[in-house]
Amino acid sequence: MTGWAWAALALYGIWLLSAFGVRTLIQRRRTGDSGFRGLSGTPGSASWWAGVLFVVALLGAAAAPAATLAGLPVLVNDVPAVHGPGAVIALLGVAGTLVAQRAMGASWRVGVDQTEHTTLVRGGPFAHVRNPIFTAMAVTGLGLTLMVPNAPALASLTALVIAVELQVRVVEEPYLRAIHGPAYLDYAATAGRFLPVIGRLRTEATKDAP
Repeated sequence: MTGWAWAALALYGIWLLSAFGVRTLIQRRRTGDSGFRGLSGTPGSASWWAGVLFVVALLGAAAAPAATLAGLPVLVNDVPAVHGPGAVIALLGVAGTLVAQRAMGASWRVGVDQTEHTTLVRGGPFAHVRNPIFTAMAVTGLGLTLMVPNAPALASLTALVIAVELQVRVVEEPYLRAIHGPAYLDYAATAGRFLPVIGRLRTEATKDAP
């Protein structure tokens, strides 16, 4: 099982370095701004918890394979039919993260500044899904969990899913509605929240239709 743990740790490191480290350098070079906005909301609020849980998820994703290397038992041991597909899923998640980040261009951010006005991105994967980066992150987390299915991995994946739901529903969607108004509502009526079609927002015109 240590082989899968080392592979998961290496893959996670590559994802972390490329999705945050390299992406931040590219963002700063192009715009002069790192794109990081940090935690939002007052301590204890839903938006604050979203940020905290993101941090927990990121730390947990590294702790899971490290714990297995240290001797923590896994829930499914040496089953290539589980670990192998997990590696493929994680690789797809890493690739999806990078593709979606590139599609965002200069609008890429980590966190939200409520006073900032960024461009509403509707191209590439955003044409079908409003939050493809978060979708890709969840896919990566699922793959890493299958590679090393232990308690820290499951806790990390759970924290990530809750964090994404809170960040999107409590922070980002209200922000985008306030900044872009009808343009965002029209867009949200055609693109799913995390998957194509699923989670589209109904516009007032649609609500009033017979």
